[in-house]
Amino acid sequence: MHVHILGICGTFMGGIAAIAKSLGYKVTGSDRNVYPPMSTQLKELGIELSEGYDESQFEPMPDMVIIGNAMARSNPAVEYVLNRNLPYTSGPQWLLDHLLKDRWVLAVAGTHGKTTTTSMLAWILEDAGLSPGFLIGGVPENFGISARIGESPFFVIEADEYDSAFFDKRSKFVHYRPRTLILNNLEFDHADIFENLDAIKKQFHHLVRTVPANGLILSQAGDPNMESVLEMGCWSEQGFVGQAHKAQWQARKSKSDCSEFEVQHQQKLYGSVKWSLIGEHNMNNALMAIAASHHAGVKVEDAIAALGRFNNVKRRMEIKGVKHGVTVYDDFAHHPTAIQTTINGLRNKVGNQKIIAIVEPRSNTMRMGIHKSQLSQAWEQADEVHLLEPDNLTWSLQDVIDNSKVHVMPHKHTQSIVDQACSAAQPGDHILVMSNGGFEGIHQRILDTLGERND
Repeated sequence: MHVHILGICGTFMGGIAAIAKSLGYKVTGSDRNVYPPMSTQLKELGIELSEGYDESQFEPMPDMVIIGNAMARSNPAVEYVLNRNLPYTSGPQWLLDHLLKDRWVLAVAGTHGKTTTTSMLAWILEDAGLSPGFLIGGVPENFGISARIGESPFFVIEADEYDSAFFDKRSKFVHYRPRTLILNNLEFDHADIFENLDAIKKQFHHLVRTVPANGLILSQAGDPNMESVLEMGCWSEQGFVGQAHKAQWQARKSKSDCSEFEVQHQQKLYGSVKWSLIGEHNMNNALMAIAASHHAGVKVEDAIAALGRFNNVKRRMEIKGVKHGVTVYDDFAHHPTAIQTTINGLRNKVGNQKIIAIVEPRSNTMRMGIHKSQLSQAWEQADEVHLLEPDNLTWSLQDVIDNSKVHVMPHKHTQSIVDQACSAAQPGDHILVMSNGGFEGIHQRILDTLGERND
């Protein structure tokens, strides 16, 4: 069977392509821009790629077209499929029909921490010898790939609340039918498709409705938004994770940066995680992953040991290099809460050393200015902030700058940020770049500029 994927170079759709190839399908695909690293990974799998959406890509005619959620009406390829009545489906629906319906699905949902928690959970199962399949919206360094079918009933998936396709506006995760579900947290995000927080809660409750009675839903104890979702109705076993009194799973940090913490279940101490990650958010992510793996049969002690061998996902506080004593990090932070937790985690690790934060408000929600009132407080633990102001930003950064307790420097161009950040940086300082895009290669440009200094 020949499947053709429109929008194949996105992480999710690229993962679908890799899985389809592993299942024995002939796979081709196209995207507006075919570029590394995804294009390289797909070509290495023997997947033929086309750039653009002209009609020639449909020769020979595929048996099924999988349409990514970035594809809209008026796209030439989409119109071709509709006009000729070709069979088509969404990525999430195809995944359910051809793989997930026969698996024990462990799904990780929430506004923040999905990619990291999914990677932790997949690694714990792998380290326990369970060889799970997975589909992750990033590249976990323990695996080096973002998707595989696995060799056991278990399949771990990052459960995104974004919509499925132009013809299916339900969240992707309603297709996944999890037996083990992590609900990490919930805030307003994706303002380009959700009218308000209640609209997101409704989608999360659609997800809750799909979990069987013998399944398990893990949520953050004391999270009011998650509590309101579950109050709409829950028919599955529930487990609570966090610091609140009702939490069966709790963590107690042994070091201020959370590079070491104790794990308790039902008030019993099982051991301590000692790892390379930092931040309370990652400690909470780890606790969720431990609890979910326990539901799949992994001993708590084994999960703790596995996390000691966990390597973080690329672009999650990833050290890109050190030049002349200045450390440069890359982080995917796309929301004020993510920016805050990332900076706070680094602050707890480096103490009084200088943190230079660089922020690109690139996500759709940030560009719309939905969270601008939160931005000023998000970076308070940094020493200075450099903020890119894109040409197509629909709101002024001035209010954010005026309300910030930290000195914020706006920039129209990336090179200006590189010049000023490097000029300010001294040995022992930390430059933290936060964006959910490529940011014009700013990380390497900073390292190159720092490297040009005279000793």
